[in-house]
Amino acid sequence: MHNTVRFILAGQVEELGHCEPTRTVLEYLREDKGLTGTKEGCSEGDCGACTVVIGELHEGGIRYRAVNSCIQFLPSLDGKQLITVEDLSDPNHELHAVQQAMVDQHGSQCGFCTPGFVMSLFAMYHHQPEREVERLEIDLGLAGNLCRCTGYAPIVRAAEQALQARRKDHFTAEESRRIEQLKSIQPVDGLDISGVSGRFFAPDSIDELCDLLASHPQAVMVAGATDVGLWVTKHMRVLETLIYLGNVTELLQIKTDGSDLILGAAVSYTDATKVIADRYPAFLPVIDRLGAIQVRNAGTVGGNIANGSPIGDMPPGLIALGAKLVLRSKQGQRVIDLEDYFISYEKQDLRSGECVEQVVLPAPPDKQLFSTYKISKRFEQDISAVCAAFALQIEDGLIINARVCFGGMAEIPKRAPACEQALTGHSWGQDSIDDAMQALANDFTPLTDMRASGQYRMRVAQNLLQRFYLENTDNPYPVRLGLRFQPTQNIRAAADV
Repeated sequence: MHNTVRFILAGQVEELGHCEPTRTVLEYLREDKGLTGTKEGCSEGDCGACTVVIGELHEGGIRYRAVNSCIQFLPSLDGKQLITVEDLSDPNHELHAVQQAMVDQHGSQCGFCTPGFVMSLFAMYHHQPEREVERLEIDLGLAGNLCRCTGYAPIVRAAEQALQARRKDHFTAEESRRIEQLKSIQPVDGLDISGVSGRFFAPDSIDELCDLLASHPQAVMVAGATDVGLWVTKHMRVLETLIYLGNVTELLQIKTDGSDLILGAAVSYTDATKVIADRYPAFLPVIDRLGAIQVRNAGTVGGNIANGSPIGDMPPGLIALGAKLVLRSKQGQRVIDLEDYFISYEKQDLRSGECVEQVVLPAPPDKQLFSTYKISKRFEQDISAVCAAFALQIEDGLIINARVCFGGMAEIPKRAPACEQALTGHSWGQDSIDDAMQALANDFTPLTDMRASGQYRMRVAQNLLQRFYLENTDNPYPVRLGLRFQPTQNIRAAADV
């Protein structure tokens, strides 16, 4: 394994022969390089003030993605390009189009959040489609950046100005040279780098990963660090040995095997979204609210499962669909039902030396109704109070199979067997739904915490089942589908005032 982290910053290759395994990109920029344009706000990946953009080789070009530098560990930059707000103006010191738009539209007041917004807009600038960008896309792209001053309207106008037409900037002009520079620093093997406090490994194959897990059974596995990063920045934990999964080739693959969709455990939510939504469009509303774009660019499908959170957004839907997990160690593969992975609070069926290798999602069966729902205090950038998923097969008006799963209702993501029994074999109608709603009280005794009371959680769980029924049957009352609220022209006009 090589022992030097190499990445591009301000057009130059940075080489680090020693590096603390949990030193964040934000700490490096501000404390080591004196690049203070990138701000520290929340230190947990919520506010977006620390947003930077990572450039990576992808399909013959460079792919730019926004991430939260406050929870991104520095050694994970190996072989990549790091772009900060200081890099955006061209060699003649002309502002970038997104910076100029923020000036023109008065998108900055106190200015603290402005660099983060600018970097999110820069990433959007390099990913805009060959058409006019819709307001909803702007809202999604900026959801991970918080501002206390502007009310967002001038920032939205700045986004609309900057994204009106595809413009060439000095990054596109220098792309060929930058591609060659990135090729020159691509790791040809795994990374092993040490600091005073510990050691950071970045294997590049599943076999190498399994060898490391066997040799270092107490190591912490990390991919996007959207969870583990907070162990460091909020819990002040010292993690002596980290094994980074983001370079393991097999864990980054998306493929099909017969009718099954197979997602490598290190596939990011951004990369997984389309393939999941193509099969199960009802998953999209929950995925769109899983953190924000900075979190989805870094966070992984496998990580959201492996951490065992009782309020993870994806497990309820995956369990309702009958997903399986492929676990891997030096002894080989082990396949289990995803619902069996969760044993009790903070206890999962993951043996020493084992990792989550794949998530296997079956094809939709015939005549299945499926929906997922997330309830939280804020629409975006918030942890669920309740997350629900319903998958029912109905033939000739009869429910022949029902899988119902909730997050936030128990110490683990958990199916509702009494509710399922009240549905299975019964007619698809309000009477069956009423019985199933009552049966949920036999399945769960939800707790009361800072996010919701137990009574509220139970009422919400029952009402979500009612909502699922109303959205999937003819009824005289208009029901908004479980999709993100679509801004109207009136709202757009109001925002321009």
